[in-house]
Amino acid sequence: MKHIAAYLLLTLGGNTSPSASDIKSLLETVGIDADSERLDKLISELQGKDINELILEGQGKLASVPSGGVAAAGGASAGAAAGGAAPAAEKEEEKKEEEKEESDDDMGFGLFD
Repeated sequence: MKHIAAYLLLTLGGNTSPSASDIKSLLETVGIDADSERLDKLISELQGKDINELILEGQGKLASVPSGGVAAAGGASAGAAAGGAAPAAEKEEEKKEEEKEESDDDMGFGLFD
């Protein structure tokens, strides 16, 4: 990730095709050692490609990835249908009782009384 971040910083700075030595020198300025193997792979993968086009392509791919929100909602309704609603209601009642006990810690005196 550090190599990609350095590559992006260099392209934002105006270097349209950063080399491995450019990335290494940038990382060394902040005290990070570059992994030569990963850096060489990154440079070979990005050779001759426009970074802006790659970012747009990646955003399109991420848009097609399903998020976890739908599965969680389905799982909650399945648990309620199987009889999971009663324990959840008990937990909510316990939380309400605990909140009342905690609010008595001020012994009747409020912050703004």
